[in-house]
Amino acid sequence: MDRRLQRILGLGGLRSKDDERFVLLHLPASLLLLLVILSMLAVFTAYSIPILRREGLHVFTDSAWQAVEGAPSREWYGLAPAIFGSLYTSVIAVLLAAPLAVSLAVVLEELTPPRLRGALAMLTDLMAATPTIIYGLWGLAYLAPHMYPVLAWLSRHLSWLPFFSKHPVSGYTIATAGVLLAVMSTPYAAAVIRESYSMIPYSIREAAYAIGATRFEAIRILLGMVKPSIVAGLALAFARAIGETVAVSLVVGNGYTITPSVTDSGVTVSSLIASQFGNAGFYHYMTSALFVGGLVIFAIGLAVNLAAVWYMRKWEEGMGIARA
Repeated sequence: MDRRLQRILGLGGLRSKDDERFVLLHLPASLLLLLVILSMLAVFTAYSIPILRREGLHVFTDSAWQAVEGAPSREWYGLAPAIFGSLYTSVIAVLLAAPLAVSLAVVLEELTPPRLRGALAMLTDLMAATPTIIYGLWGLAYLAPHMYPVLAWLSRHLSWLPFFSKHPVSGYTIATAGVLLAVMSTPYAAAVIRESYSMIPYSIREAAYAIGATRFEAIRILLGMVKPSIVAGLALAFARAIGETVAVSLVVGNGYTITPSVTDSGVTVSSLIASQFGNAGFYHYMTSALFVGGLVIFAIGLAVNLAAVWYMRKWEEGMGIARA
C-alpha cells in the first residue's frame, strides 16, 4: 500500500499485511457510522435554518413560546427555559449520581462478598437496561407524590434560599426530575467506574496496606488511580440525563419558566420536543425551532464529551502515560 495512503488511514504503525487487511476490513463500518452521525448533524442544521434566519440568536435567549396557527408573522419561539431546564436537571442528576456511583462501585468491589458480587453487579446492569418508560411511570406514580411533602417542608423552612423559594403545588418539579435522572444515570456511571476499579492490580492494594494505610485510605488511593474513569462515567451520566425524554416529561411539570427554585415546575428540551412535535406541523416555524433544540442538545453533549477527553489526556500527561 502507498505510504501516503497508509498515513491518511493511520496504518503506518501496523506490522504486517494481515494487520492492514484486518483494519481495512473493519474501516467501512467505522466510516459508515461517521457518515450517519454527520448526516444527522446535516439534517438538524438544515431544519434549523428557517428559525435561525428569522430570529437569529433570540431563539436561544428568549423565553417566549408563542405558537399561532395560520399566522407565521406572529409566531415566536424562545428556547431559553428549555435549555436552562435541561442543564439544570442534568447538573442536579450528576451531583446526586456522582457519590452514588462511586460508592456503589466501591461497595461492589471492596465490601461485597464474592458470592454476592456477581448477582449485585448483574442487578446494577439490569437497572441500566431497564426501559426509560418504566422509570417514568415509577416517578409519576411513586416518586413525585413522595417528593411533594419533602419539597413542601424545604420550601417552608428554607424559602430564603433561591433553590427553595417557590412553594410546590405538586411533586412534579425540577427536583423530582433531577432525582429521577440521578437514579437512571447512576448504573451507567457505576459500571464504568467499577470496571476500571476491578482492573487495578491486587499488588497495589497490598502495597497500600503494607505502608500502614487503613482501608479507607487504601480505597482513596485506589480511587485516585481511576480518576479518568470517574470523569468518563459522570460524562456518560450527564449525556444520559440531558437526552432523557419520556421519564422527564412525566415528572418535570412542563412549566415554561426560568427559575432557580428546584421546587417549581420546569421544562427540558427533550420534554418540549416530546410534547410539541406532534402538533408542530400545524405551525410554520415550530418544527424548525424544535430541531434547533435538538441541535443544542447535540452541541452540549459533544462539549461535555470533549471536556472529559481533554481532562483524561491531561491526567495521562501528568501521570507520564504515553499514548500510542
